[in-house]
Amino acid sequence: MLIPWDALPADTLESVIEEFVSREGTDYGQHEYSLADKVSHVREQLKRREAWIDFDPDTESLDIRLSAQTPPPAS
Repeated sequence: MLIPWDALPADTLESVIEEFVSREGTDYGQHEYSLADKVSHVREQLKRREAWIDFDPDTESLDIRLSAQTPPPAS
């Protein structure tokens, strides 16, 4: 189930994004990004609809999906 990024409270959105970027891996090529930079990049992807927040009611968990990984949901 698609959850609009702007429907979440700011602190919840921040936590969801931080959890996502902290588990996605550490290889960013030759440039290292801070946690704040990574969070900012994902937030911008959400705003541009290049990523979205997916809620799984079976596991009651949120995840961020990137449009390059999975087709974006229908609007």
